[in-house]
Amino acid sequence: MDAAGLAKLLSPEGWALLSALPPYDADAAMALSERLRRDGFDADLVAAALTQSRLRAKAHDKLGEFADGMLFTPAGLEQATRLVVAARHARRYRAAGVTRVADITCGLGADAITLAGVGLAVLAVEADETTAALATVNLRHFPEATVRHGDGLTVDFAAEGVDGIYADPARRTGSGARRHDPAAYTPALDQVLALRERVPALGMKLGPGVPHSALPEDAEAQWVSVDGDVVELGLWFGPLAADGPGRSALLLDAAGRSAQLRDSGAVAETGGLGGYLYEPDGAVIRAGLVAEVAAEVQGRLVDPTIAYVTSDVLHPTAFATPYRVLDSMPFGLKRLKAYLRERNVGIATIKKRGTAVVPEQLRRQLDLRGDAETTLVLTRVAGQQQVLVVEPVA
Repeated sequence: MDAAGLAKLLSPEGWALLSALPPYDADAAMALSERLRRDGFDADLVAAALTQSRLRAKAHDKLGEFADGMLFTPAGLEQATRLVVAARHARRYRAAGVTRVADITCGLGADAITLAGVGLAVLAVEADETTAALATVNLRHFPEATVRHGDGLTVDFAAEGVDGIYADPARRTGSGARRHDPAAYTPALDQVLALRERVPALGMKLGPGVPHSALPEDAEAQWVSVDGDVVELGLWFGPLAADGPGRSALLLDAAGRSAQLRDSGAVAETGGLGGYLYEPDGAVIRAGLVAEVAAEVQGRLVDPTIAYVTSDVLHPTAFATPYRVLDSMPFGLKRLKAYLRERNVGIATIKKRGTAVVPEQLRRQLDLRGDAETTLVLTRVAGQQQVLVVEPVA
């Protein structure tokens, strides 16, 4: 959205139109647009309002009902923190005794909303002028928050009374491509890390794919998943890292339930396939805590290079999905095809790890026909390519 489009939306006519739109329906959007233009609304205003309606509908997955009163850009929504995660961030600052947080890359203001929502004073800084204007709109109900257009790295934190910093560096180029090198973030990772010398209570949100080797030793590095989807890596310093430096995985669901696993230094053995297979959550894998899961379920790795755990017992865990192993065999298309045909399998869920096989391509090659369903796991077991036939454990 450019400045002209924003100005039209924020006019009394534009805001009234946006507020009066029905819930977004992609199939009806074109007809609605045509009707509004026939009713005399400016075509650019109609387009801007319908774009916001669409983005608000999409934002519900991340922000719930907060989205209904917010304005978005596609890029800003893509990077916005999910409400259930942002709430955890805010409580971390409050628990650390922080009173005024500088969100130096505030974007559309999703994190600033939750920080202000727990009673913290917030200075929200955004380098892009239009995005800063959108953040001002989004934070209009929070007198605890002030939005400023500028470079967050240049804030005089002492003069502003800031005792906590939060940063979510931009990780995409102008064309939308992901930046994988932390030095290419905006601002760069090292620039943000340097701020902890001025304000020790520093928190950062990064993409979950950052290698462990790029992380400072004094950070609490926490990989977060929501309903099994790995959404971020949080770095926390000083009083925000209450448990001290180390790696952890935080598993959340949309209802706010949580489970946390921390590096204990466990070392997993590798052994033969047991009666149960455990698939660790993605945050656990990213955090390098598969050995901790193996210890919890009295298990071992199926292969030293594969993030599957096997055990002879069924042991409940919040950190992995358990499957009962029904059968196993060396991988071979002809043999597997005959095996499934004998059992009348017509639907197969195919999982893979440590193999070049493409599940959709394999499914076509299997030419499945029948009424039965099964789950196949293609992986390495003790260095050998295997197919495991499994079923989820309720």
